[in-house]
Amino acid sequence: MQTPLLLGRAMVTCSKIYHDIPFAHRQHRHAGHCALVHGHNWSFRFTFGAHRPDENGFVVDFGRVKFIRAWIEEQFDHACVFNLDDPLRETIVAAAPAAYKVLLVESCSCEGIARHVFDAIDPLVREQTGHRAFLVSVEVFEDSRNSALYRP
Repeated sequence: MQTPLLLGRAMVTCSKIYHDIPFAHRQHRHAGHCALVHGHNWSFRFTFGAHRPDENGFVVDFGRVKFIRAWIEEQFDHACVFNLDDPLRETIVAAAPAAYKVLLVESCSCEGIARHVFDAIDPLVREQTGHRAFLVSVEVFEDSRNSALYRP
């Protein structure tokens, strides 16, 4: 079995999955039904990497990354995610502002959400581990059928 390499250095990885986070989104440019506000039960897979494990042999201590679940729930749980440039966002939310927990992202596709989450969580993982560990990728699942993986 070959050792994964990152910039010529051996790397070990591990993953953590958070399942069934309910939130809605709207793909305003889509020509079909995805242009309507609709929801899914989303899941997130975080793959962490390190060139050396910690003193316990861990890439990350899963007990010390609970901040990730808290961040996901704060940002996404029962939210309605809109693209920053959605022309109807303000009108939709203004119709019943108390009914929406709004999250704005550059792109609310699976691909865009994966990148948004990666960009937010990677610095937190690095800080929590003294810059020893980092995110390798974030995979976002729309229900159980569709997913997108972001890896810089």
